[in-house]
Amino acid sequence: MSPEDGVKAVMLARCTICKHLGMDAEDVAVTGSFEEMCGAFVTLKRHPTGMLRGCVGYPLPYMTMRESIVQSAIGACHDDRFPPLRPKDIQECTVEVTILTSPEEILHTSPEDLQSKIEIGRDGLMMELMGHRGLLLPQVPVEQGWDVTEYLQGISLKTCGMKDAWMRGEVSMKRFHGTSFVEDSPNGSIGAGHI
Repeated sequence: MSPEDGVKAVMLARCTICKHLGMDAEDVAVTGSFEEMCGAFVTLKRHPTGMLRGCVGYPLPYMTMRESIVQSAIGACHDDRFPPLRPKDIQECTVEVTILTSPEEILHTSPEDLQSKIEIGRDGLMMELMGHRGLLLPQVPVEQGWDVTEYLQGISLKTCGMKDAWMRGEVSMKRFHGTSFVEDSPNGSIGAGHI
C-alpha cells in the first residue's frame, strides 16, 4: 500500500466513524487498490495515553479494501469490550488502519519449529484450537515488547485462556502480514505505524 493510499485509508475510517456517530464529515474518494479484496482492522486509541478504545476487523479477504475499512470502522465504534463510542470520544482518539495479507498456515512439526517460523514485527497470528479462535495484529508484540514465546502465549490466552495452548499438537496457526497507518494525534498527521 502506498503512503498516499494509507493516508486515504485512515481518512476513510475517521469519516465513516464520524458519519456513523451523526457528525459532519467530508467524504473521502477512494479507487484503485481500494477495490481489491483484502482484510482490514481499525484500531482506536485514547490520546495521548495510547490506551485501546476499540479494535475490530475482518482478517479474511471477503470484501474490498474499502468495504473492509468501512465495516471495521463501524465495528470499532461498538467493540463489546468498551461502551459504545460517542461523538466526544472520537475527538479524543487516534485512528489506525491495518491492511492485511491473506493468512497462510504455518506448517510445523514441534513447538520449537513453530517458534522458529515467527518473526516479531512482521507476522500477525491467527490461532484455532478446540473450536476457539484468536487473532493478534503484527504490531501487538512490538507494542508489548514481547519475544516470540510471549507472543505465542499472548495469542494462546486470547484464543482459549491457556497460555501454553500453542504447544499442543492439534493447534492450527496461521500468519499474515500487515501494513499499518495511524494518526499522530486525533485527526492529526497520518504516517506509517509500527510495522
